[in-house]
Amino acid sequence: MKILLIGGGGREHAMAWKLRQGAQVEKVWCAPGNGGIAADAECVPLNVADVKAASELAAHLGADLTIAGPELPLVNGIADELSARGLAVLGPGAQGAQLEGSKIFAKQFMERHGIPTAPLYGIFDNPIDAYTALCAVDWPLVIKADGLCAGKGVLVTSSPDEATAFITCLMEQGEFGDAGRRVILEEGLTGEELSYIVLTDGTDFISMAPSRDHKRAYDHDEGPNTGGMGAYSSDDLLSSSLERQIIQNIVRPTIAGLAKDGISYRGFLYFGLMLTPDGAKVLEYNCRLGDPETEAILPRADFNLAEALGAAARGSLEGINPKWFPGASACIVIASEGYPGHPATGRVIHGLPPREDGAADARAIVFHAGTRRDGESYYTTAGRSLVVSARGDDLGAALRAAYEMVGRIQIEGAFYRTDIGTSGSKKGRAAADQPAT
Repeated sequence: MKILLIGGGGREHAMAWKLRQGAQVEKVWCAPGNGGIAADAECVPLNVADVKAASELAAHLGADLTIAGPELPLVNGIADELSARGLAVLGPGAQGAQLEGSKIFAKQFMERHGIPTAPLYGIFDNPIDAYTALCAVDWPLVIKADGLCAGKGVLVTSSPDEATAFITCLMEQGEFGDAGRRVILEEGLTGEELSYIVLTDGTDFISMAPSRDHKRAYDHDEGPNTGGMGAYSSDDLLSSSLERQIIQNIVRPTIAGLAKDGISYRGFLYFGLMLTPDGAKVLEYNCRLGDPETEAILPRADFNLAEALGAAARGSLEGINPKWFPGASACIVIASEGYPGHPATGRVIHGLPPREDGAADARAIVFHAGTRRDGESYYTTAGRSLVVSARGDDLGAALRAAYEMVGRIQIEGAFYRTDIGTSGSKKGRAAADQPAT
């Protein structure tokens, strides 16, 4: 089995690392990849937004399966392009990817199919109307840009001034271009967030280990929203009864709703949930694996990922039974100075462990999110540079292992959160004593 993986971040590194462990996997390419991914896959140049070039690359390489890691190529229709060529692909077509590509599409989908979500105040394509609506909402309020904003197009606030400034930024200043020309105002939900991800063949599905992400840049959930500063997964994160409710009230109705709407969907389906006093409600959909949730989840996977993804792409998950290592896992993002606004790049990375350290049992491993390699040295190329993942018998052990490795790595000006997972385990609070890089 020869696999082409589209993307070049920490999620794709974790996927490449796990895919190559499959006994039937002969070759893994990653396009464009990065300096660290090159240790687990052959990297080839590609503009991930160019779906025609991606499909031509898959055909040229003779890939048995193409997997799109990030959302942009999926929203741009890479799965449709590959399918039209008769090539196997894991990921929804452009229509299904609108669950992530358009917050308005997703909201209307949920309302149409009775999927629990936050009450809607309104959808606006005129900033004056949006400003006016602020006078009649309850606080806290959630404001969402309609399109893709790399995880930075959502504001949760109790401040009218902050809400006004965000609408101005999106709709009048055009910080995110067309993605922010239309906005949603909805009720702010209270509770704990949870990332619940399934792999579906369009009818059936298998669940990934649940996880929890940390979006804010700094400790104590302060600072701007980011693409994610870390995540954790543990056996006690989700009770069996609550998981049954999530499957019954959210997962199955979503998959059935897609089929009812005539949308073929084979791939990962991510449910960003708020666990409210009234039950789980959907905050957002993603049409792919989360990042950095992937870097926390895959080290716990005790099954053949390549086999499962191939089965989903063929349209039948029958016989695929995922198993998970007991205990917990966690991942810590090391971000470049200035992230998420204007991250510094070109900084040399010191202290990376030898590639074989921890690679065999995934108890501690460094995934590269934004790096390039020059000789024997690595340099930063993006806001999120590295993701350090670890697995342990419990969450405290996983956090200690991850932070121990983080402490060995030095990048000028880089930073990371010291409180990842501390809400999930008192034992994890010991990790907060680690010094910042």
